[in-house]
Amino acid sequence: MAIAAAIFLSLPPQIRRSPASIAAPFRSTSSLHFDSFRSNFSSLKNPNLRVSASSMSIGTPEKISTTSFLDRRESRFLHFVKYHGLGNDFILVDNRDSTEPSITPEQAVKLCDRNFGIGADGVIFAMPGVNGTDYTMRIFNSDGSEPEMCGNGVRCFARFIAELENLHGKQSFTVHTGAGLIVPEIQEDGKVKVDMGEPILKASDVPTKLPANKDQAAVKADINVDGVTWNVTCVSMGNPHCVTFGNRQSQNLTVDELNLAAIGPKFEHHEMFPARTNTEFVEVFSHEHLKMRVWERGAGATLACGTGACAVVVAAVLEGRAGRSCMVDLAGGPLDIEWKEEDNHVYMTGPAEVVFYGSVAV
Repeated sequence: MAIAAAIFLSLPPQIRRSPASIAAPFRSTSSLHFDSFRSNFSSLKNPNLRVSASSMSIGTPEKISTTSFLDRRESRFLHFVKYHGLGNDFILVDNRDSTEPSITPEQAVKLCDRNFGIGADGVIFAMPGVNGTDYTMRIFNSDGSEPEMCGNGVRCFARFIAELENLHGKQSFTVHTGAGLIVPEIQEDGKVKVDMGEPILKASDVPTKLPANKDQAAVKADINVDGVTWNVTCVSMGNPHCVTFGNRQSQNLTVDELNLAAIGPKFEHHEMFPARTNTEFVEVFSHEHLKMRVWERGAGATLACGTGACAVVVAAVLEGRAGRSCMVDLAGGPLDIEWKEEDNHVYMTGPAEVVFYGSVAV
Protein backbone atom coordinates (compact mmCIF):
# COMPACT_ATOMS: atom_id res chain seq x y z
CA MET A 1 0.00 0.00 0.00
CA ALA A 2 1.07 3.59 -0.55
CA ILE A 3 -0.54 6.63 0.96
CA ALA A 4 -1.77 9.02 -1.69
CA ALA A 5 -0.68 12.43 -0.54
CA ALA A 6 -4.04 14.15 -0.50
CA ILE A 7 -4.23 15.21 3.12
CA PHE A 8 -6.46 18.05 4.28
CA LEU A 9 -6.03 19.24 7.82
CA SER A 10 -8.72 20.57 10.14
CA LEU A 11 -7.07 23.30 12.23
CA PRO A 12 -8.61 25.43 14.99
CA PRO A 13 -9.00 29.06 13.90
CA GLN A 14 -6.33 30.28 16.29
CA ILE A 15 -3.60 28.13 14.69
CA ARG A 16 -4.62 28.18 11.05
CA ARG A 17 -1.78 29.61 9.02
CA SER A 18 -1.63 31.52 5.78
CA PRO A 19 -0.17 29.75 2.71
CA ALA A 20 2.99 31.80 3.07
CA SER A 21 3.60 30.51 6.57
CA ILE A 22 3.42 26.81 5.58
CA ALA A 23 6.97 25.63 5.07
CA ALA A 24 7.99 23.93 1.85
CA PRO A 25 7.37 21.37 0.50
CA PHE A 26 3.74 21.95 1.56
CA ARG A 27 1.39 24.20 -0.37
CA SER A 28 -2.05 25.51 0.44
CA THR A 29 -4.97 24.50 -1.72
CA SER A 30 -8.55 25.65 -2.06
CA SER A 31 -9.86 22.53 -3.76
CA LEU A 32 -9.18 18.81 -4.00
CA HIS A 33 -6.82 18.30 -6.92
CA PHE A 34 -7.30 14.61 -6.44
CA ASP A 35 -6.58 13.53 -10.02
CA SER A 36 -3.08 14.95 -9.77
CA PHE A 37 -2.48 13.01 -6.57
CA ARG A 38 -3.76 9.87 -8.22
CA SER A 39 -1.38 10.27 -11.15
CA ASN A 40 1.53 11.05 -8.84
CA PHE A 41 1.00 7.74 -7.07
CA SER A 42 -0.04 5.50 -9.94
CA SER A 43 3.56 4.36 -10.36
CA LEU A 44 4.05 3.29 -6.75
CA LYS A 45 4.39 -0.49 -6.69
CA ASN A 46 6.20 -0.99 -3.39
CA PRO A 47 3.86 -2.88 -1.03
CA ASN A 48 5.24 -0.94 1.94
CA LEU A 49 3.19 1.94 3.24
CA ARG A 50 4.87 5.21 2.17
CA VAL A 51 4.22 8.93 2.12
CA SER A 52 5.65 11.34 -0.42
CA ALA A 53 5.72 14.70 1.37
CA SER A 54 6.67 16.55 -1.79
CA SER A 55 3.25 15.76 -3.23
CA MET A 56 1.19 16.73 -0.20
CA SER A 57 -1.42 19.46 -0.06
CA ILE A 58 -2.84 21.00 3.07
CA GLY A 59 -6.13 22.82 3.27
CA THR A 60 -8.90 23.50 5.75
CA PRO A 61 -12.41 22.01 5.48
CA GLU A 62 -14.12 25.30 4.72
CA LYS A 63 -11.95 25.65 1.62
CA ILE A 64 -12.57 22.17 0.20
CA SER A 65 -15.55 20.16 -0.93
CA THR A 66 -15.70 17.25 1.49
CA THR A 67 -18.76 15.88 -0.26
CA SER A 68 -16.96 15.58 -3.59
CA PHE A 69 -14.02 13.97 -1.81
CA LEU A 70 -16.13 11.36 -0.04
CA ASP A 71 -18.16 10.65 -3.18
CA ARG A 72 -15.15 9.43 -5.12
CA ARG A 73 -15.04 5.70 -5.76
CA GLU A 74 -11.72 4.94 -7.52
CA SER A 75 -11.24 1.22 -7.06
CA ARG A 76 -7.53 1.43 -6.27
CA PHE A 77 -7.93 4.07 -3.59
CA LEU A 78 -9.40 3.94 -0.13
CA HIS A 79 -10.74 7.38 0.80
CA PHE A 80 -10.91 8.09 4.50
CA VAL A 81 -11.44 10.77 7.09
CA LYS A 82 -9.37 10.73 10.23
CA TYR A 83 -11.24 11.71 13.40
CA HIS A 84 -10.33 11.82 17.04
CA GLY A 85 -12.35 11.66 20.22
CA LEU A 86 -10.21 13.27 22.94
CA GLY A 87 -7.07 12.08 21.16
CA ASN A 88 -8.33 8.53 20.62
CA ASP A 89 -7.92 8.60 16.84
CA PHE A 90 -9.52 6.57 14.08
CA ILE A 91 -9.50 6.16 10.32
CA LEU A 92 -13.15 6.33 9.19
CA VAL A 93 -14.10 4.54 5.97
CA ASP A 94 -17.37 4.78 4.03
CA ASN A 95 -18.28 1.10 3.62
CA ARG A 96 -22.04 1.56 3.15
CA ASP A 97 -22.03 -0.32 -0.16
CA SER A 98 -20.85 -3.62 1.34
CA THR A 99 -21.39 -5.82 4.38
CA GLU A 100 -17.70 -6.75 4.41
CA PRO A 101 -14.89 -4.36 5.38
CA SER A 102 -13.08 -2.91 2.38
CA ILE A 103 -9.65 -3.75 3.82
CA THR A 104 -8.24 -6.68 5.77
CA PRO A 105 -7.09 -6.65 9.39
CA GLU A 106 -3.51 -6.92 8.12
CA GLN A 107 -3.98 -3.81 5.99
CA ALA A 108 -5.52 -2.03 8.98
CA VAL A 109 -2.39 -2.73 11.02
CA LYS A 110 -0.27 -1.06 8.34
CA LEU A 111 -2.59 1.93 8.07
CA CYS A 112 -2.57 2.43 11.85
CA ASP A 113 1.23 2.39 12.09
CA ARG A 114 2.30 5.82 13.35
CA ASN A 115 5.70 5.72 11.64
CA PHE A 116 4.99 4.00 8.33
CA GLY A 117 1.24 4.53 7.97
CA ILE A 118 -1.47 7.09 8.58
CA GLY A 119 -1.36 6.54 12.32
CA ALA A 120 -4.44 5.65 14.38
CA ASP A 121 -5.78 3.55 17.22
CA GLY A 122 -8.08 1.75 14.79
CA VAL A 123 -10.00 1.68 11.51
CA ILE A 124 -13.79 2.11 11.66
CA PHE A 125 -16.14 1.06 8.87
CA ALA A 126 -19.57 2.64 8.29
CA MET A 127 -21.63 -0.25 6.93
CA PRO A 128 -25.28 -1.00 6.08
CA GLY A 129 -27.60 -1.50 9.02
CA VAL A 130 -28.97 -4.91 9.99
CA ASN A 131 -32.02 -6.01 11.97
CA GLY A 132 -33.75 -2.66 11.42
CA THR A 133 -30.83 -0.44 12.46
CA ASP A 134 -29.72 2.53 10.38
CA TYR A 135 -26.05 1.55 10.21
CA THR A 136 -23.50 -1.04 11.31
CA MET A 137 -20.16 -0.11 12.83
CA ARG A 138 -17.17 -2.43 12.74
CA ILE A 139 -13.66 -1.72 13.98
CA PHE A 140 -10.20 -3.17 13.46
CA ASN A 141 -7.79 -2.26 16.25
CA SER A 142 -4.23 -1.18 15.54
CA ASP A 143 -3.10 -4.77 16.19
CA GLY A 144 -5.66 -6.18 13.72
CA SER A 145 -8.05 -7.54 16.36
CA GLU A 146 -11.74 -6.67 16.21
CA PRO A 147 -13.35 -5.31 19.40
CA GLU A 148 -17.07 -5.45 20.05
CA MET A 149 -17.43 -1.67 20.35
CA CYS A 150 -15.58 1.55 21.07
CA GLY A 151 -17.12 4.53 22.88
CA ASN A 152 -14.87 7.23 21.44
CA GLY A 153 -15.12 5.51 18.09
CA VAL A 154 -18.91 5.60 18.04
CA ARG A 155 -18.87 9.37 18.63
CA CYS A 156 -16.50 9.74 15.66
CA PHE A 157 -18.75 7.37 13.71
CA ALA A 158 -21.78 9.58 14.41
CA ARG A 159 -20.03 12.71 13.18
CA PHE A 160 -18.80 10.83 10.09
CA ILE A 161 -22.33 9.66 9.25
CA ALA A 162 -23.60 13.22 9.64
CA GLU A 163 -21.00 14.34 7.12
CA LEU A 164 -21.72 11.53 4.68
CA GLU A 165 -25.47 12.14 4.84
CA ASN A 166 -25.12 15.95 5.00
CA LEU A 167 -27.04 16.10 8.27
CA HIS A 168 -27.17 19.26 10.36
CA GLY A 169 -28.31 20.17 13.86
CA LYS A 170 -29.50 17.65 16.43
CA GLN A 171 -29.60 14.15 14.94
CA SER A 172 -29.82 10.59 16.22
CA PHE A 173 -29.71 7.17 14.61
CA THR A 174 -29.38 3.51 15.52
CA VAL A 175 -26.14 1.61 15.11
CA HIS A 176 -25.59 -2.14 15.18
CA THR A 177 -22.31 -3.13 16.86
CA GLY A 178 -20.72 -6.25 18.23
CA ALA A 179 -21.91 -5.06 21.63
CA GLY A 180 -25.51 -4.69 20.46
CA LEU A 181 -27.64 -1.65 19.68
CA ILE A 182 -26.01 1.76 20.26
CA VAL A 183 -27.87 5.06 19.81
CA PRO A 184 -25.69 8.17 19.30
CA GLU A 185 -27.26 11.62 19.30
CA ILE A 186 -25.44 14.64 17.88
CA GLN A 187 -26.13 17.67 20.06
CA GLU A 188 -26.62 21.26 18.95
CA ASP A 189 -23.13 22.14 20.20
CA GLY A 190 -21.58 19.39 18.07
CA LYS A 191 -20.85 17.03 20.95
CA VAL A 192 -22.22 13.50 20.74
CA LYS A 193 -24.33 11.90 23.46
CA VAL A 194 -24.44 8.12 23.26
CA ASP A 195 -26.82 5.71 24.94
CA MET A 196 -24.31 2.95 25.71
CA GLY A 197 -26.94 0.57 27.03
CA GLU A 198 -26.88 -1.41 30.27
CA PRO A 199 -23.61 -2.46 31.87
CA ILE A 200 -23.01 -6.20 32.18
CA LEU A 201 -21.95 -7.10 35.70
CA LYS A 202 -22.26 -10.89 35.92
CA ALA A 203 -18.65 -12.02 36.23
CA SER A 204 -18.89 -14.92 33.80
CA ASP A 205 -20.44 -12.64 31.16
CA VAL A 206 -17.82 -9.88 31.38
CA PRO A 207 -15.99 -12.32 31.07
CA THR A 208 -13.69 -12.88 34.03
CA LYS A 209 -12.71 -15.98 35.96
CA LEU A 210 -12.54 -13.94 39.16
CA PRO A 211 -15.15 -15.31 41.58
CA ALA A 212 -18.34 -13.29 41.96
CA ASN A 213 -18.66 -11.71 45.39
CA LYS A 214 -21.62 -9.34 45.05
CA ASP A 215 -24.84 -10.34 43.27
CA GLN A 216 -22.92 -12.43 40.69
CA ALA A 217 -20.51 -9.52 40.08
CA ALA A 218 -16.80 -9.23 40.86
CA VAL A 219 -16.58 -6.04 42.96
CA LYS A 220 -13.38 -5.02 44.78
CA ALA A 221 -12.07 -8.48 44.06
CA ASP A 222 -8.42 -9.35 44.69
CA ILE A 223 -6.16 -10.16 41.74
CA ASN A 224 -2.43 -10.80 41.85
CA VAL A 225 -0.57 -9.06 39.04
CA ASP A 226 3.19 -9.45 38.99
CA GLY A 227 3.33 -10.02 42.74
CA VAL A 228 1.05 -7.10 43.68
CA THR A 229 -2.50 -7.63 44.94
CA TRP A 230 -4.90 -5.20 43.26
CA ASN A 231 -8.56 -4.56 44.09
CA VAL A 232 -10.60 -4.64 40.89
CA THR A 233 -14.20 -4.39 39.75
CA CYS A 234 -15.10 -6.05 36.45
CA VAL A 235 -17.63 -4.46 34.10
CA SER A 236 -18.59 -5.08 30.49
CA MET A 237 -19.93 -2.28 28.29
CA GLY A 238 -20.18 -4.82 25.49
CA ASN A 239 -16.41 -5.19 25.83
CA PRO A 240 -14.56 -6.29 28.98
CA HIS A 241 -13.13 -3.82 31.51
CA CYS A 242 -11.13 -4.28 34.68
CA VAL A 243 -11.34 -1.15 36.86
CA THR A 244 -9.00 -0.52 39.78
CA PHE A 245 -8.79 2.29 42.29
CA GLY A 246 -5.73 0.89 44.07
CA ASN A 247 -3.80 -2.04 45.48
CA ARG A 248 -2.73 -3.18 48.93
CA GLN A 249 0.36 -0.98 48.79
CA SER A 250 -1.47 2.08 47.49
CA GLN A 251 -5.18 2.31 48.27
CA ASN A 252 -5.51 5.67 46.48
CA LEU A 253 -3.82 5.86 43.10
CA THR A 254 -2.04 8.82 41.58
CA VAL A 255 -2.59 7.70 38.02
CA ASP A 256 -0.01 9.97 36.37
CA GLU A 257 2.72 8.16 38.30
CA LEU A 258 1.82 4.74 36.84
CA ASN A 259 4.01 3.03 34.27
CA LEU A 260 1.18 1.93 32.00
CA ALA A 261 3.45 0.29 29.45
CA ALA A 262 4.80 -2.01 32.17
CA ILE A 263 1.63 -2.89 34.08
CA GLY A 264 -1.03 -2.63 31.34
CA PRO A 265 -0.09 -5.72 29.30
CA LYS A 266 0.05 -7.84 32.44
CA PHE A 267 -3.59 -7.03 33.18
CA GLU A 268 -4.65 -7.39 29.54
CA HIS A 269 -3.23 -10.90 29.20
CA HIS A 270 -3.92 -12.11 32.75
CA GLU A 271 -5.33 -15.63 32.99
CA MET A 272 -8.39 -14.29 34.83
CA PHE A 273 -9.56 -12.61 31.59
CA PRO A 274 -10.21 -15.26 28.93
CA ALA A 275 -11.06 -12.64 26.27
CA ARG A 276 -8.26 -10.33 27.49
CA THR A 277 -9.37 -7.03 29.03
CA ASN A 278 -9.21 -3.27 28.94
CA THR A 279 -7.86 -1.88 32.21
CA GLU A 280 -8.68 1.45 33.84
CA PHE A 281 -6.62 2.90 36.69
CA VAL A 282 -8.67 5.51 38.56
CA GLU A 283 -8.00 8.44 40.87
CA VAL A 284 -10.93 9.91 42.83
CA PHE A 285 -11.06 13.68 43.22
CA SER A 286 -14.63 13.93 44.50
CA HIS A 287 -18.02 12.22 44.35
CA GLU A 288 -18.57 13.77 40.90
CA HIS A 289 -15.02 13.97 39.54
CA LEU A 290 -12.74 11.07 38.57
CA LYS A 291 -9.50 10.75 36.64
CA MET A 292 -8.45 7.65 34.72
CA ARG A 293 -5.68 6.22 32.62
CA VAL A 294 -6.38 3.30 30.34
CA TRP A 295 -4.59 0.36 28.80
CA GLU A 296 -6.80 -0.79 25.91
CA ARG A 297 -7.03 -4.36 24.76
CA GLY A 298 -5.47 -4.49 21.31
CA ALA A 299 -4.36 -0.84 21.26
CA GLY A 300 -2.26 -0.28 24.38
CA ALA A 301 -2.09 3.07 26.15
CA THR A 302 -4.47 5.54 24.52
CA LEU A 303 -5.48 9.10 25.32
CA ALA A 304 -9.11 8.19 25.88
CA CYS A 305 -11.54 5.26 26.07
CA GLY A 306 -15.27 5.95 26.07
CA THR A 307 -16.44 2.51 27.16
CA GLY A 308 -13.70 2.62 29.78
CA ALA A 309 -15.00 5.90 31.20
CA CYS A 310 -18.48 4.35 31.39
CA ALA A 311 -17.12 1.28 33.16
CA VAL A 312 -15.21 3.50 35.59
CA VAL A 313 -18.36 5.32 36.73
CA VAL A 314 -20.27 2.04 37.08
CA ALA A 315 -17.41 0.59 39.16
CA ALA A 316 -17.17 3.75 41.27
CA VAL A 317 -20.88 3.54 42.08
CA LEU A 318 -20.66 -0.16 42.94
CA GLU A 319 -17.71 0.51 45.26
CA GLY A 320 -19.41 3.54 46.85
CA ARG A 321 -16.74 5.96 45.63
CA ALA A 322 -18.84 8.25 43.42
CA GLY A 323 -22.33 9.20 42.33
CA ARG A 324 -24.11 8.22 39.15
CA SER A 325 -23.19 11.38 37.24
CA CYS A 326 -19.49 12.20 36.92
CA MET A 327 -16.97 14.08 34.89
CA VAL A 328 -14.16 11.70 34.01
CA ASP A 329 -10.78 13.19 33.11
CA LEU A 330 -8.82 11.25 30.51
CA ALA A 331 -5.40 12.10 29.09
CA GLY A 332 -7.11 13.62 26.04
CA GLY A 333 -9.79 15.56 27.94
CA PRO A 334 -13.02 15.08 29.91
CA LEU A 335 -16.14 13.00 29.27
CA ASP A 336 -19.50 13.37 31.00
CA ILE A 337 -20.84 10.00 32.12
CA GLU A 338 -24.21 9.24 33.70
CA TRP A 339 -25.51 5.86 34.86
CA LYS A 340 -29.24 6.45 35.09
CA GLU A 341 -31.07 4.56 37.80
CA GLU A 342 -34.46 4.68 36.05
CA ASP A 343 -33.43 2.69 32.96
CA ASN A 344 -30.02 1.27 34.08
CA HIS A 345 -28.45 2.70 30.91
CA VAL A 346 -25.10 4.49 30.79
CA TYR A 347 -24.92 7.74 28.82
CA MET A 348 -21.68 9.22 27.53
CA THR A 349 -21.29 12.77 26.18
CA GLY A 350 -18.16 14.13 24.56
CA PRO A 351 -16.58 15.62 21.44
CA ALA A 352 -15.48 14.12 18.12
CA GLU A 353 -13.41 16.16 15.68
CA VAL A 354 -12.10 15.87 12.12
CA VAL A 355 -8.31 15.72 11.89
CA PHE A 356 -7.83 15.43 8.11
CA TYR A 357 -9.08 13.88 4.86
CA GLY A 358 -6.93 11.53 2.82
CA SER A 359 -6.61 8.62 0.43
CA VAL A 360 -4.50 5.49 0.34
CA ALA A 361 -3.72 3.18 -2.57
CA VAL A 362 -4.70 -0.40 -1.73
